[in-house]
Amino acid sequence: MKQILILFMLFSVCLYGQDQNEIKTIQNKMIEQEESWNKGEIKEFMNHYWKSDSLSFTGKNGIQNGWKTTLDNYLKSYPNKNKMGKLKFSNLSIKKIDTNTITVLGKWKLFRNEDLGNLEGYYSLIWQKKNNEWVIIADHSS
Repeated sequence: MKQILILFMLFSVCLYGQDQNEIKTIQNKMIEQEESWNKGEIKEFMNHYWKSDSLSFTGKNGIQNGWKTTLDNYLKSYPNKNKMGKLKFSNLSIKKIDTNTITVLGKWKLFRNEDLGNLEGYYSLIWQKKNNEWVIIADHSS
């Protein structure tokens, strides 16, 4: 019985470590997104979104589907680096739902010049492992 308990504890520690590594991966990808945005590179920012027509983006204009649609909407709303400003994510909650799904809740802020004013809101992201790579499959930003 002791051996089973020890094996269970070791297994639990290994799973916890794996979960923490995957959460760290998501955090690093979001840092990369901030850096891409702050360089004015929307296409690079989109690298961590699922390149699929099934990608879901919900914002002030309702629900939109598709990677290309999401990219086009970003390019239309932020046609230049000045309008993009400097992006800062603040993750409030990161939870692993199952082996292939992680949710992230947080706050975003765009620091822009006085003429345009700052923008801020909240986001809810669903990250999923596709082809052994973590990507955003659903983004609800307001």
